[in-house]
Amino acid sequence: MLTLDLHPVFRNNRDIELSLRQIVFQAKHTGEPVVQIIHGKGTGQLRSRVLAFLDQRHIRRLYDHLEIDSSNTGRILVHFAPRP
Repeated sequence: MLTLDLHPVFRNNRDIELSLRQIVFQAKHTGEPVVQIIHGKGTGQLRSRVLAFLDQRHIRRLYDHLEIDSSNTGRILVHFAPRP
């Protein structure tokens, strides 16, 4: 499972998007089944930004489904379909 912790870059919009883009493309390229994105609990603004990024049509095509961890609302699990 690949993990992306957004705590170090949460103040820079460009770095957030770049980090998200890199981890999604890396997982897709390597066939990783799950990516864990840690955005923290906070006020929910970073979570909203992450979900908005993942909901873009060209990004949405790359993964199978999302899961917001019920035991830890500070992380999102992105599941990728197995490579053929």
